[in-house]
Amino acid sequence: MSQKGKIIFLHSSSELYGASKILIYVIEIFRDLGYSPLLVLPGEGPFRVEVEKRGIEVAIVNLGILRRKYFNPFGILNRIRKFLKAYRYLNELHKKEPFTLVYSNTLAVIVGAIFAKRNKVAHIWHIHEMINSPKFLVRFLARQIDATEIRPIVVSESVAAHWSKLLSNVKPEVIHNGIDYTPFLNGTEGLFAKTGLPEDRKIVTMIGRINPGKGQLFFLKMAKEVIKEHPDALFLIVGDPYPGYEYLLEEIGAFIQDNALGKHVMDLGFRSDVPNLLKCSQVFVLPSVLPDSFPTVVLEAMAAAKPVVATKSGGAMEMLVEGETGFLIDIEDVNTGSEHISYLLSHAEKAKEMGLRGRERVLQEFSYGQFAQKMEKYICQILPEKNN
Repeated sequence: MSQKGKIIFLHSSSELYGASKILIYVIEIFRDLGYSPLLVLPGEGPFRVEVEKRGIEVAIVNLGILRRKYFNPFGILNRIRKFLKAYRYLNELHKKEPFTLVYSNTLAVIVGAIFAKRNKVAHIWHIHEMINSPKFLVRFLARQIDATEIRPIVVSESVAAHWSKLLSNVKPEVIHNGIDYTPFLNGTEGLFAKTGLPEDRKIVTMIGRINPGKGQLFFLKMAKEVIKEHPDALFLIVGDPYPGYEYLLEEIGAFIQDNALGKHVMDLGFRSDVPNLLKCSQVFVLPSVLPDSFPTVVLEAMAAAKPVVATKSGGAMEMLVEGETGFLIDIEDVNTGSEHISYLLSHAEKAKEMGLRGRERVLQEFSYGQFAQKMEKYICQILPEKNN
């Protein structure tokens, strides 16, 4: 064990999306400060591959992750059993090598907070979500957050405002996400061939897990309107479904077929070449229809110098400057959204100018350096005796 101690990181997904990418940076910051990390994931996936490339130890354990599909009597019983098994795993691990800290990434992981409190181990909750329903779950999670001794990290002012009204004992610490933007800064030479995308089309892209909140159908409704003015437009849907939401793929496919969008939409599923896809795009769209805390993909699109059209659904309102780096629209406002997308496709120079302003903003306001500095300061405040 390192001189400063063992840190256990618990994460809700083995996929490589926003919250997972941010966690990689967090783990590396702790490691650079002298701590020994162990990442516990609920299953195999590309996230494990990525972190092991960086020499980070990984264990696979079913953590009893909270998902909507389990909100029924049999599902709840299943989660209780998985929770108890995960709790026993943490207990055995702690006996062999006591933890300095348990770090729970996302509210879908509750076993770490409960284990840490019962065993008097320091605990950090890194909150990426704004959850409105079901009400019993929101109240339950708020009680768990309020019971922690260390103020939780939240990824945006929107997330802080959402949870603060439900808390009485702790005040969230806002630390905006920041990543290494290097892969998004280069040109597009040769990338169309690599990605398989056509170079003679106007490409509009959305990226996100397929679930009821990400707005894939809203995206397609806007696409249907945009192609009336831009028949050469191609709309990319990038991302795979959360377990339990596979039925949404059928709804997406049915909408494409019913509206004769087959020549105008490509459903690419999960892709590991997101930087290249963004560089080949003219416009990026975040069509979230439920609260979206601080979507990392918007930072990536801005770094790739793409204008962004996003819903007023949370963190995007802190990222974008209306009319300068993109446009903010109301949820499900198909007319305004399609008008903004069409405008950007019709005015290439203006779109380029907005994209470059977005890149400048993201590098100045949401850099990895700023994120790392704030995280290090936070860590040294909560574990001061380990950092002297």
